[in-house]
This record gives sequence, C-alpha cells and structure tokens, in this order.
Amino acid sequence: MHVVATAGHVDHGKSTLVRALTGMEPDRLEEERRRGLTIELGYAWTDLPSGERLAFVDVPGHERFLGTMLAGVGPVPAVMFVVAADEGWMPQSEEHLVALEALGVRHCLLVVTRSDLADPAPAIERSRTRLTTALGGRAHTCPDAVLGGEAGGVVAVAVSGRTGQGLPELRRALDGLVAGLPRPDPGAAVRLWIDRAFSVTGSGTVVTGTLPAGTVSVGDELLLAGEPVRVRGLESLKESRDTVSGVARVAVNLRGHDLPDRGQALVTPGGWTYTDLVDVRVQPVGALQEAAGLPRRLTVHVGSAAVTAEARPLGGRVVRLRLGRPVPLHLGDVLLLRDPGRAPGRDPGRDRSEVRVLAGALVLDVHPPALRRRGAARERAALLETALPKRAAPPAPPALGGLDVAFALRVHRLLRAAELRAMGVAPDGPGVAGEWYVEPGHWEELGRRLMEVVREYGDGHPLEPGMPVEAARHELGLPDRRLVGALVRPPLALVGGRIVAGAAGLPASVGRAVERVRRELAARPFQAPEAGRLAELGLGPRELAAAVRAGSLLRVGEGIVLLPGADARAAELLRRLPQPFTVSQARRALDTTRRVAVPLLEHLDRVGLTQRLDEVHRRCG
Repeated sequence: MHVVATAGHVDHGKSTLVRALTGMEPDRLEEERRRGLTIELGYAWTDLPSGERLAFVDVPGHERFLGTMLAGVGPVPAVMFVVAADEGWMPQSEEHLVALEALGVRHCLLVVTRSDLADPAPAIERSRTRLTTALGGRAHTCPDAVLGGEAGGVVAVAVSGRTGQGLPELRRALDGLVAGLPRPDPGAAVRLWIDRAFSVTGSGTVVTGTLPAGTVSVGDELLLAGEPVRVRGLESLKESRDTVSGVARVAVNLRGHDLPDRGQALVTPGGWTYTDLVDVRVQPVGALQEAAGLPRRLTVHVGSAAVTAEARPLGGRVVRLRLGRPVPLHLGDVLLLRDPGRAPGRDPGRDRSEVRVLAGALVLDVHPPALRRRGAARERAALLETALPKRAAPPAPPALGGLDVAFALRVHRLLRAAELRAMGVAPDGPGVAGEWYVEPGHWEELGRRLMEVVREYGDGHPLEPGMPVEAARHELGLPDRRLVGALVRPPLALVGGRIVAGAAGLPASVGRAVERVRRELAARPFQAPEAGRLAELGLGPRELAAAVRAGSLLRVGEGIVLLPGADARAAELLRRLPQPFTVSQARRALDTTRRVAVPLLEHLDRVGLTQRLDEVHRRCG
C-alpha cells in the first residue's frame, strides 16, 4: 500500500478529485457535505492500474484549517497538489507549498482541475515552476499525462472531476509517483501519529493514523504518551489484519485506554526519545530569512502533532526549542515551525496572502545539555554545526540530514546503546565496553589522560601499588568503571582493582625473564606458562610478585600470569561470541586450556568485563 495526501487552495476540487478517483466520499461530516467545504481529514482509497493500492488523506484547503492540513500531510511521504485551471495559483496554494518545503517533502504530483472551464496551460506552467523550484520534485515517465514536461520537473496532469477528463492519465501518473517512493523499513521502530480517535461500543478505543514504517501486530505492546498499551485489533482500509507494515493507513483498537488526543503517537518501547527540549537547525522558508528572526513563541508541527514552543537562538541557524509537552523524536526528524499569530479570519488587518509557516527545522539533539556559562550557547551552536555531515549543510533541505551514530557521538562523545537506539541511530557493532560507545577521538584523548592521571597519582602516593580504578574513573569523569578497564593498555596494567604503570625498578634478571615470557606469549597470548616453566625462567613467587606490582605481568589467578592488557584483549574476543557463552566456548575462542580459561574468566568477572549469569553461562558486560 501507498499513502498520498492532497494539498492546495480551498475550493480547487481536492475532495471532488478524490471522490472521482475512488468512488468514495472523503468528507465524513454532514456539515462538510452541506457546505461543500472540507473541515476535517478525509480518507479514501483505490487500486491503480499496476495493481498497487493507494490511500488518500484529503486535507482542508481553507486558511482556518492549516493545522488540520499539516496533521494530514505530516506523516505522509508524497502529495497530490491540486490547482484549479480557472483560478490558478492562489494564496493558500503558496502556504501549502511553503509547508511542504519546510517538511522536506520531495515527492509531488501536480493536478490541474476544472480544465473543462479554462485552458489549463497557464496554471500548469506557473504551478510546475513554483513546485519544482521549491521541492526539487522528481519527474517520472508518463508521456500522455505530462503537458510540456521537462527533465527534473514535477509531473503535471490536467483533469476535470466533473467530466472525468484526464482521470485515466492521472491514474497512470499516480502509479509513476508511488513507484518512485522510497521503500520503508518494516523492521523500523513504530511511530504512528494519531489523526483520529473514537470509541466503538463493545470494542473500546480506536485510533487511526498513517504508519510510515515499521510493523504493528495484534498483541503488541506500544507506548502512548509514555504509558504502555496493548493492541487489541487492527484494520487497514476497513479490512481486519493480524499485522500491518508501513506505509499504510491503519486503525488500531487499544485495550484499556481512554480516548487520546490528535497529535499523540503510538511508539515502540525504547525506540524513541520522549523529550520537551531539542536543539534544531532551522531552514527558513517563505518570508523568514534568518533563524534570529523567529518569534519567541511558536507552534511546532511534527506528524499530526501541534505543540506550543519557546525558541531560543543559540547562534547561526541553531535554535533551542522548549516544547509545551514531551513528544517522541529521533535525530534527523523534521519539524515545521509556524507563527501562531492571531486566528486567521479573525484579524481584519491581516494580509490574506501572508504565509504563517516560518521554517523547517532538523532535529540535531534530543538530549541537549543545560547552558549555564557565558558563551555556552555560541559554543553549543558551533559544536552542532561542526558535527553535521557535509551533506546536511545548506543548501541541502532539512530532510536530507543523514544523521547517524557518528554524528550522535560527535555531539555527546559517550552514549549507551539504548540511548542511541532511542535517538534513532542504532549501532551496528560492539561498543568499547559493553553497551558503551565513545567518539574515537575522545576515546584516544581519554587514553592519554589516563596515562597522565596514573603517573600523577603514583607521584603523589609512592607507597601505594597503583591507582584505584574508582579514583581513575572520577578523575576522567566517566560514568562506568568498565570504561576505565577498557582504556588500560600497556604500559599500564590492571592489577587487583588498581592501575599500575611501567616495569621500572625490576632487577635485571627478572626483567630478562619477563621479556622471555613476553616472547613466548606473543603468538598465543592466553597460553600461560606452567609453574615449572616459570621456575625454569627464574620467576619464583617473589619475582612474580615484583613483576606484577611493576605492571610487567598480569596475575589472573594463583600461578597464572599473562601479559598486561590480556584481559581487555580477551574481553574483545569474547564479545564476538554468541551471548551468553560457556567456559568451553571461551576456551576455544581464546585458544587456551581450562587451567587458564577458568581463572581468566573469574578475573574478567571481578573487573566488570564479563558477568556471570549462572553456574554455566557468562556474557560480556
């Protein structure tokens, strides 16, 4: 299934066109049919010549209902833009276009209606030029339908909803439009923006919306306003379904929940970040030229939601938005910023051609830090601009942000896997320590700082055998001891919960013996020498203790010594195993014996690099 929304000036025939294409009545309200004016969102569907099923979200064109129009267009990937041949481009045509530009819509089909009443060519020429310039619309092959088309321009079809002229060509053009739409990911996290909610006797609460990606199934647990709800039943285009994948129009019967408002969303638990504070990069549209010109109070539109917000410019095009309520967002989401002003139609001095849509905004951070220091706002703006991928810089539209894990780590430097998933940038490889991911440059800098703080601690505490891991964690400002353990590399070593440095001060004979052990372990680093071999090399209990204190050897158990850093290297290899794993699986992965594997795993448990689950199984921490 595909979903397309209508757009265009009031009374240009959007609903008439949907009615002619589908044979269904998109105007649900008696008042709409009596007045001939769409007030609420309407829904209808049809089968295209290719066999593809296409659903329409019919939006109102009147200026009073811009918020309703945005609720319909927000979650939809493509639009059918309608202009009447006898009136041409009108004020609400422009406002709808500016809204589509701000939302980053790139898939558009121009339909010029009432072509039986006037020559459609002038309306096609002006409208196509305006749409192509603003949206960069994609052309697709439909020779009979395109009037004076040109490469890269928006396809245009002239029709008459009254006589049926051009409808076959329009159907073929719609086939071409949906064929060019990106294929959604059925495994993506669900975010179903609610555009209608009602109660059905015997069934309870039902919500409807456009599912852009992901999959919803009967029995799923989702979140609604942060609270868990259960999917009791599903319908798509009036047909009962056990499962529905995006893109689709879907009705969801919820178990045990009151009627929600339009603009709330059903989301996958852990798949989105609920936030009321975001940093965004503004892309001005319409009359707005600079982000600094934004009014302090705005209405923010995303999906079917319209949320009040306060704007604080940070520098350049970066703005901080404090939303009136938390909404589920990802990095790279596109928001529409609108000046609420006075209610349209109630301000006699208002220019009816004035466009109230101000800008699109690319979400750069859903967990921004507090800005307390003087100059912190400018520093924050500079960081975000620098972290952006080049393709997200102007003049690229907001929807092409391409934000990923690398961007999130450039901004935050250190994040858990769950935080990255909730930001919409799930990692695809192992972290540096368990679930922790760190920006590579910052990780290198932390390694250098660890060397310094261990050396300084040794100078200040000459009688202690090394720096406690917890003290190092505090000095580096790290949230987890495991990160400290993962940073330890030769010449540093982790010994008994302390970090020791260097082999200075060892007797020459011990140093030579340690070097021979190092050579023997080079090829098979986890084949610890037997006690007899250690004695043969001259490493008795006292010599081993001195080598361990100096950080030249790592004691993982009684009589079992390896090279410094072997524990971190072992943890890195064990992370590649299916989790959890057994001692036998670990022994094979490390190419060692049970004599070494058992105390080594117990050592890894103690330092937090592995976690014992039961008598048999462990997993990497």
